[in-house]
Formats: sequence, C-alpha cells, structure tokens
Amino acid sequence: MIKFQEIRVGDYLIADNDGDKIRGEVTDLNNNEKQVCVDNGTQEFWFETEQLSPIALDEDQLTNLKFSKQENEDGSVKYMKGAFRMLLPVKGDFSKMEIWYRDERRIVNNPISVHQLQNHFYEMTKVHLNEEAY
Repeated sequence: MIKFQEIRVGDYLIADNDGDKIRGEVTDLNNNEKQVCVDNGTQEFWFETEQLSPIALDEDQLTNLKFSKQENEDGSVKYMKGAFRMLLPVKGDFSKMEIWYRDERRIVNNPISVHQLQNHFYEMTKVHLNEEAY
C-alpha cells in the first residue's frame, strides 16, 4: 500500500482491479475521499490507496523513463536525464544512490520506487518525470 500523501498526478503505480494488476499513470486525486484516478492506457478508474502498490525502481524502469546509462571503471553506474543525475555506487544495487540536479544533491540509503523517484525529480527540477522525452 502507498500513503495517499506520497502520490502525485503523473506518478506511475500498479493498480489492482479485482486481482487484475495493471501499471498505470495517476491522472487525478480526490483529497476528500482519498481516492486516486489511474489511467491504465485504455481508460481511467478510481482506486482506494489499498488497491495501489509501488513499482520497484530498477534498470528497466529507468530505461522506460528514457534515462541514459554510463558504466564507470570503479563499478558504479550513472543514469542521466537532462541535467538530472543518479549514481549507484554498485551496479544493479538500487538500495543506495546519490541523486543531483544542478547544485542540489540528495543521498538515498534505501530502495525507492518509481513514484518516489518521480517525486524527487519533480521537487528538484520542477518538471514531471514521465516516459516522454525530456
């Protein structure tokens, strides 16, 4: 389950519709009822937060989000999108990372999900991180 306060329009989540789990994009929020509208690519549905789950952040998700990758000689990996950077000290280990945009740097010491990366990206760049080119 995801906390309602963590969810932003544009975030990617997994929505469970009677056992049918589909990846979708948040298109609207109902603050009064704590409901989330998710577009599954075909149509939009409203969900309770108990029906939503995060998408684990991994290399495939970063590829979907149009990040480019640079492998370093020391075994670390840098992912880039515009001026936004994300450094994994150990290739394939998404449990620790450093992210930065211009002068702002953040250290993340636990695994995060796609929507959490999207929220960091938006807070730092003021641009939504989605699957379209940036």
